[in-house]
Amino acid sequence: MVHFRRAEVLRQEALSLYSIDLNGRQLCDLELLLNRGMYPLSGYMDRAMYESVLDSMRLPDGTVWPMPICLDVSEGIASTITIGDRVALNDEEGFLLAVLTISDVWKSDKKREAEQVYSTVDSQRHPGVSRLFDKVGEYYVGGDLEGVSLPIHYDFQQLRLTPSETVRRFTMNGQRRVLGFHTEEYLHCAHREMVIAAAHEAGAAIFLQPVADLSHPGNLDYYTQIRCYQAFTEKFPSNMIQLGLTPFSSRKAGPREALWQAIIRKNFGCSHFMVASDHADPFAGLEGGKRFYRPGEAQNLVAEYEAETGIEMVPEQQMGYHHEKKKYVVLDEVNEAEVETISSEELRRKLVQGEDIPMWFSYPEIVDELHCSFPPKSKQGFTIFMTGYSGSGKSTIAKVLLVKFMEMCDRPVTLLDGDIVRKNLSSELSFSQEHRNLNVTRIGFVASEITKNGGIALCAPIAPYEESRRANRELISQYGGYIEVYVSTPIEVCEQRDRKGLYAKARLGKVKGVTGITDPYIPPVNPELTIDTSKITPLEAVQEILLYLQQDGYLV
Repeated sequence: MVHFRRAEVLRQEALSLYSIDLNGRQLCDLELLLNRGMYPLSGYMDRAMYESVLDSMRLPDGTVWPMPICLDVSEGIASTITIGDRVALNDEEGFLLAVLTISDVWKSDKKREAEQVYSTVDSQRHPGVSRLFDKVGEYYVGGDLEGVSLPIHYDFQQLRLTPSETVRRFTMNGQRRVLGFHTEEYLHCAHREMVIAAAHEAGAAIFLQPVADLSHPGNLDYYTQIRCYQAFTEKFPSNMIQLGLTPFSSRKAGPREALWQAIIRKNFGCSHFMVASDHADPFAGLEGGKRFYRPGEAQNLVAEYEAETGIEMVPEQQMGYHHEKKKYVVLDEVNEAEVETISSEELRRKLVQGEDIPMWFSYPEIVDELHCSFPPKSKQGFTIFMTGYSGSGKSTIAKVLLVKFMEMCDRPVTLLDGDIVRKNLSSELSFSQEHRNLNVTRIGFVASEITKNGGIALCAPIAPYEESRRANRELISQYGGYIEVYVSTPIEVCEQRDRKGLYAKARLGKVKGVTGITDPYIPPVNPELTIDTSKITPLEAVQEILLYLQQDGYLV
């Protein structure tokens, strides 16, 4: 960050500079660069630094640094800028945050980056790799930054502490030894016992620094999560714990990310850092024990570099409730059958099914907050997303469902038919694959807003490609139910119906972009329901959907 007088000069200069509006992930990286959370970096890495980090987890001067930090841009932007240019970096609303002096621009080798950082190039196996390939720009930009303003946050401002502020607080309280605890999960009774035990062993105070991931201003779960952290910290002795939020964009890169997080905690004033055996694993917290990285790999890497990073690794020891002893015990020290635990998935399942949460597991204040974000399914909004060929019966099923839900009158219901959306929301789009996916994700965005606010969204586009359907599932599932219905009526039957005459025109070569004739249709991988309207009537199809909703708890 520059002096306020220099900031005024930069604001005037920025009026004539090429500008780039950053997305949420890029804003997290920029804020940690500007507030010195990513010291010793003073800007984005150039190609030499980037390749050095990939190959050796070190900067060219030998400093340990495991994660590449570059500004990713599209090919169009990369062709517009060049080395030596100064570029204004803005938030998503165009507010100036920093000026970047470009020192390097190059096309990234994503396969190499994926192999080095994530240990795989398989985007199907690792969501971090999928995000790298699909959502990160093809070109990277390096250069020094002059910070004008940190990204503006209106939520929980008292918790958004910079490294200089946390170090000052620790110093004022005489806390020379501080245990950093990074989390993205809800915390309960067992976590309190685990953190206190680790802090006592290290002789340190506690700095709880959860991720401030406000990906959408209306994400109720985010606010609930932070209020739960506030309630959690009140269960500790006075002055033992400090709560602060970090703007952090996780890569889910396992050991490398654990080491990266440790270095960031060092910059925030921590002397110790708690690391889980599956730290930053993309499948951490999921039931079934499936993990991408080897257990303990993250702990070993952080411990290996302790002497150089200046922050000690403290292993996170999972705890469970021992009913006979009436206390929490370390799971590794007892027979697993003697203790009880509830996973994050099981907790969510209990909440949405309306089951009681045991007192031994969580605090009443936290459970009350959780009920705000995880109401029973019968009170949640949901989306029914139907996909299939034109003429498969999607629209008819959707219209019948609309009537049935209106008769029930327990939630507001909205029909988002493919043709209607094309006319009113996507009239400027063509039928290219890119525009088809864009049309489907627009439908998904509207459906997510309906679902988030407790309504029912009935979607009936063709949606021929898996990537846009998957994106909608990921988005909408954050807010409520998502039921994908594959209307699998054969193309021959759809052609016989051909009410719009599309197939006939496509066969004659009069129109292009007709799914099933000139364009492909990729069937869903794992839909909740598959319905063939050549074998059943629309009313029977609707009955199948209603039965599924009732069995899954959405209807009572």
